[in-house]
Amino acid sequence: MRDPLWCLSEVTSVSTENELFSAVDALLEQVAQGDLPAPAERKRLREAAGLSQAQIAKALDARREAVGNWETGKTEPRPPKRAAYARLLEGLAARFPAPTADAPTAPATASRAPEAFTGPAPVTPPAAEAPTPPAPAAAARPAPAVKPAATSRRPSTKKAVAKKTTASTAAADPRFENGPLAVIDVDTDGQVFAYCVGGLVLDVPAKTIPALLDWTLAEAKLGQARLHRNGRDADPILVLTASALERYGLPAALSEEERRAGRLAAGHKVVKQIERAGLQMTQRGFGPWARLYRDPEGSRRRCVQLCILPWNALDTREWGRKDDPKLLLTMHPADLARYLGLYAARVMTPRGSTATTGLELMTALRPPTRAEKDEATGEFKRAFNDDALTQLYPVVECEVPDEHPILKDKFARHHLRTPAEMLMEESYDWCRPLTDEECTNPYLVAIDINMSYAAAANGLTVGLNGPTHLTGNPKFDASLPGSWLVDLSHVDLSRIRINGRTVDGDRLPSPFTPTGERPTGPAWYSTPTVAYAVELGFDVAPIEAYVRTQTGRYLDSWYKRLRDAYVETMADMGVTTDLQGEEFLEAMARRKQTDPTMALLETAIKATAKGAIGKLRQRSRGQVPYYEPYPALERVTWRPDIRAAVLANQRTGLHRKLMKTAAAADLYPVAIGTDAIVYPSPGPSPLDVLPTTPEGKPVPGGFRLGVSPGMVKHQGTQTVLWAEQQFEERGGVFNISNLIKTADPTAGEGE
Repeated sequence: MRDPLWCLSEVTSVSTENELFSAVDALLEQVAQGDLPAPAERKRLREAAGLSQAQIAKALDARREAVGNWETGKTEPRPPKRAAYARLLEGLAARFPAPTADAPTAPATASRAPEAFTGPAPVTPPAAEAPTPPAPAAAARPAPAVKPAATSRRPSTKKAVAKKTTASTAAADPRFENGPLAVIDVDTDGQVFAYCVGGLVLDVPAKTIPALLDWTLAEAKLGQARLHRNGRDADPILVLTASALERYGLPAALSEEERRAGRLAAGHKVVKQIERAGLQMTQRGFGPWARLYRDPEGSRRRCVQLCILPWNALDTREWGRKDDPKLLLTMHPADLARYLGLYAARVMTPRGSTATTGLELMTALRPPTRAEKDEATGEFKRAFNDDALTQLYPVVECEVPDEHPILKDKFARHHLRTPAEMLMEESYDWCRPLTDEECTNPYLVAIDINMSYAAAANGLTVGLNGPTHLTGNPKFDASLPGSWLVDLSHVDLSRIRINGRTVDGDRLPSPFTPTGERPTGPAWYSTPTVAYAVELGFDVAPIEAYVRTQTGRYLDSWYKRLRDAYVETMADMGVTTDLQGEEFLEAMARRKQTDPTMALLETAIKATAKGAIGKLRQRSRGQVPYYEPYPALERVTWRPDIRAAVLANQRTGLHRKLMKTAAAADLYPVAIGTDAIVYPSPGPSPLDVLPTTPEGKPVPGGFRLGVSPGMVKHQGTQTVLWAEQQFEERGGVFNISNLIKTADPTAGEGE
């Protein structure tokens, strides 16, 4: 038997040896940095060869995001990919040498903002889909009172500033070389400046709102190129700060009457200026999002949208932070331009609320019409695209909300429609009491699905034309999107077998109702819900249906655009797709401190995805009396059947994961709120509760920690005692899922 002290000495020796080897490896890695060109040169070589990041990633068996990080210097490739990447760059450098030293270069001061702006110089961001100027690096927000003096930030020429790199200039649309938008601000000397993306600052000579619009159209070079070849370019956006409102004679806030109307009074002097100048406004008038335009010149639109910041054009709940409602009003104009410019580059130019922008993104990526040449006359005419929503169709009674005009005189006053009269496809709102065994766990851990609505829209087949009414007990067809009246009360999930194991379905919510209760009779369901019943092995017998025969994956491009925007933004905060386990949880916990602007962008992107789905069935906001047509009904994108299909797919997809998790680990949730799931846990971390395979990988088909849409993150942790106290104080079982918002179980109750 060995001496215990000898064993301890041996372990210590091995530990020291490993530490020494690690230190040597770190030194070698530092020395090896020299075998790769600078990050900017890596990007130049790839673009010169006409290669995409995806092509290089495929060749090196790496992720596209990893290649993007290599090109920005955020990370460095590791062996064995490092040697292969170095060989590729060496070959490209031989074929595409760097420009000679006597080539024209930008002046030394061109890459920084005016002297008085305290933010850092712009840096080249990772390659993105939309061609945009480089965005500045994260900057600490200066105090609101710090305003650059006119003599220090005003350029010597009319345009100050941040020159683009050769690569980005070649890719950018010359019509919109100054970016999609500008923040209009006035300094203490009364000089007006337009802060654009990339640190660019323009001197604004306009002294009135009409002159400001004409300057924007003629000189500012603002706007954004279309996202689809059959779409249209985005109009430039001017964000007006409080100082700009004062400079142009606009009130700092709307009166109570104007706020209710959503626009400035018709007799205001600025409105009269606009009318005298021959400018036109939309029916919205001059409100927080005012659109001013002149008649087009040929095919060129002449339109500018004003985003009036002090009039709450950017709702704090969507664009800002709830704990700092004045943040957007006090941000430095350059920081605000960076924030909104990044949103425009990754999503699209804002069009109002995030929900409105998300809905407009659907249309921008799937334009309803295109130009088609008439072979007989040789002229172009308008044609409809088969993969888009192109016109208004008759609505279906069961799919519309209560105030819709089609329901007038259909029901008695104050009648509450039943599931047999109304399609009630919504997200989960469910909670149950804890069992005695579950109460032995000290913690409740809440996990949250990343962008669950967007993930549910991915790959979903929806209807693109009007409804076809099927009667006489039609046969269910999962390929036909629509609404089905069917009785699913016979579906018994109390003891169902999944992957050869029995699952206690009584401890899971029903997949067929938002409340999680078992159906009691015939009800209207969207196609994904009925298809899930068939998937579970049960017979269905529809009574009638409204289906759409022209189908397509309308939301796929919309999902991919938002997915890429979200993943890229999270990567900018250090949360990349290759992180797993504890590394991922730690990166998520510190992300908002890494870059506050990116944290705002994360919130806006998530609100865009969620709000757009809700806006597919926008309800009346009191603009008109009950049962009278309201403006949203005039949109071809007012499609409650598509919204219902997304929500049904989200709910049934979540239930599928719940079943797989229960079968794998006998683990059952106690509460679900939309996309937040609460599990009893022996420890405070999701790693303590989410099951894994013997190899340490997530259970197939179950929940997986990660940043991509559809994966889950940690929402918060509380104690079981806290939950029991909440039930006792509130008199029964209520949904605790949305109350668990903090990862600190010792935090104050009700967090």
